[in-house]
Amino acid sequence: MKVKYKFLDHPSDAYIEAYGDTLEELLENSALALFDVMVNVNKVEPKVVREVEVKGFDLENLLYNWLEEWLFHYCSESLVFSKFKVEKLSRENGEYVVKAKGWGEEFNPEKHEPEVEVKAATYYQMSISRKNNKWVARFILDI
Repeated sequence: MKVKYKFLDHPSDAYIEAYGDTLEELLENSALALFDVMVNVNKVEPKVVREVEVKGFDLENLLYNWLEEWLFHYCSESLVFSKFKVEKLSRENGEYVVKAKGWGEEFNPEKHEPEVEVKAATYYQMSISRKNNKWVARFILDI
């Protein structure tokens, strides 16, 4: 099985390194890592779908807005997600634009084994790069 992300050492927050063969896959895996910090994503069933459109003036801003969009659905609708699909990634008028779907269900603490709650994504130590023909993102989640 291909490694999608890993958790890095950090004294107080969740520090994640996510991977993707494409930028689309990198975003999908970053969102999956976000929810894996909070719950056991293997127990989240794809019962509901949410469509999102996210924009960013650069890749880091896009990643930040992407993570915050999924956190919004968690905070406002009590939804947790386990599957993501970027359907379109483009550059329009100097901005990156992502159209995507996420599948999940309403959060149930008895089923989803809550870990910690993520308060926000941060720009601190955020980076996106290409290494050995792979996309790599590093980001910290405030918990």
